[in-house]
Amino acid sequence: MVRKVRMKSASGIYHVMFRGVNRQDIFHDDEDRRRFLEVLKKYKKKMELKVYAWCLMSNHIHVLLKEGEESISSTMKRIGVSYAVYYNWKYRTSGHVFQNRFNSETVENDAYFLTVVRYIHQNPVKGGMVAEVDEWRWSSCAAHYGEYCFPGELLERSKVFRMFSDDFSISRERFREFNERTNRDECLEERPYRHRRLPDEEARFEIKRILGMREIAQVKSLPKFERDMVLREIKGNDGLTQRQAARILGIPPSLVFKV
Repeated sequence: MVRKVRMKSASGIYHVMFRGVNRQDIFHDDEDRRRFLEVLKKYKKKMELKVYAWCLMSNHIHVLLKEGEESISSTMKRIGVSYAVYYNWKYRTSGHVFQNRFNSETVENDAYFLTVVRYIHQNPVKGGMVAEVDEWRWSSCAAHYGEYCFPGELLERSKVFRMFSDDFSISRERFREFNERTNRDECLEERPYRHRRLPDEEARFEIKRILGMREIAQVKSLPKFERDMVLREIKGNDGLTQRQAARILGIPPSLVFKV
């Protein structure tokens, strides 16, 4: 299949999304999330990117940025490869971590720019992970609100705030109201929230609840008897489809079907 040509942004600004291969988790703990943000910060400095917003979910990443000294494709490839090397080393695995190429869309005007910022920050809320946008530790929302956010010196806030007021304190409050406003924003990716089954983020949260002290990444290595017990309990949840559970757990669907 011929790859679709990536559109070039006249503004140089892109909304970028990385997704785990087969939609599997790419972050299993906070160390993983910190490492990805450190990689992003490294290439922000090296390639002189401007990063306006980000959010790390369990199996995908959203970033709003302006390309720097090289094309967005080259920089995103560097970031993806760097994190994949770390991931495969840590978990003693091999192969692809991210699904195909990253997805992207151009952001050419201020109105859509703000829509993307809000969409990125509201991902965890719409995914059922938190009730309020600033409760999610792994997005740029807290930094926009003037709170501590790891890592320092990654976020460029001035472009966002200048769109609301020249007075910093006024612009931050106006941005907060905009950022938390109920909306039907749709940006870049397919929306799972309209389906009757649990969205993937809610499904992942429910699976983690069922697993207790076990990690999702450990399920495929459990002894068969123990693994089957876990899978039976997961199958008993009406909001989870069997294929969805297999995808999140990183196991063949046939293992779920058979138990």
